[in-house]
Amino acid sequence: MDVWNLAADLGLTVRERRGIHRSGYAPSSNHIDLTPGMRGRILRGVMCHEIAHHVLGHRPTDFGLIRKRQESAAHICVTHTLITPETYAEAEHHRDGHITSMAIDLNVPDELVVVYRSILLRTDRAVYVDPRMGAGQFAHRVEVA
Repeated sequence: MDVWNLAADLGLTVRERRGIHRSGYAPSSNHIDLTPGMRGRILRGVMCHEIAHHVLGHRPTDFGLIRKRQESAAHICVTHTLITPETYAEAEHHRDGHITSMAIDLNVPDELVVVYRSILLRTDRAVYVDPRMGAGQFAHRVEVA
């Protein structure tokens, strides 16, 4: 996924900006500020995270609980965008669950592997991605052999 083209398609401008507040999304001017020097999988993860704030319609708030929920929702949105159940299962199998190694294989920051792992529900017969209450309420199901 080319995050630069995605940002442009959504009408977002991206710039590197030095300062106290590092990376962030400014909804009033439709731009994303990035910390200078970010590269590779970290840059990809941060860009997608800030794009998720835009897509989800998040606005800056001084209320800590709301800000925490917005950050969590953006992280989960990014994990569903950048990590598929198949690629996660393959990375977990090949890397024996080692987070940094899996993140390198998946081309995402370590934090997103931890978030993806937290939305899995493992049972003796299946693994569910993003389970919710009610029958058939999950994003994806993988049968365990």
